[in-house]
Amino acid sequence: MEKSLRLAWFLVLTTAMAVAPCWSYYSDTKPYAPPPKKVTHLHFFLHDIMSGKNPSAVVVARPNTTTAQNDSFGTVTATDDLLTVGPDVTSEVIGNGQGLWVSTDRDIPGLTLYMDFGFTKGEFNGSSISVFSRNPIAETERELAVVGGRGKFRMAQGYAQLKTYFLNIRNGDAIIEYNVTVIH
Repeated sequence: MEKSLRLAWFLVLTTAMAVAPCWSYYSDTKPYAPPPKKVTHLHFFLHDIMSGKNPSAVVVARPNTTTAQNDSFGTVTATDDLLTVGPDVTSEVIGNGQGLWVSTDRDIPGLTLYMDFGFTKGEFNGSSISVFSRNPIAETERELAVVGGRGKFRMAQGYAQLKTYFLNIRNGDAIIEYNVTVIH
């Protein structure tokens, strides 16, 4: 019995002294040294087309609680809009704006907008910026927050100044001019 007790204590002690490998979900902490910041100015036009056979913006959800026939409050729209260098849809396409906008203002036309502007040409090919902000579309000029990006715009911040270039109230088609200042 004494031999068994000694063996048991030996096993307990050697097991307790054994070093188990330490697996971790993170690496050693090192101070972050950000690269020098750059400021980039972008200018493009977004074509938000809700009409026709091939719209770039479609309603994906509409609440069943609205009472007025034209009340769009709570409507969710998904977009895959063209970005062009000029206001004409035939001008050079430089990317697309994909995301969602939600009608979030009961009193005046206003949206909450999340979009990722992905660039497919030029110096910023493969990069994108993301905006998330309130968009009071009844105002001619407005501003959105740039909240991030990828590629050459990784960790971006900044703002986008918007101006409605064209709006067809009957079918919802719009062309919006963007002047964006990106700090990255």
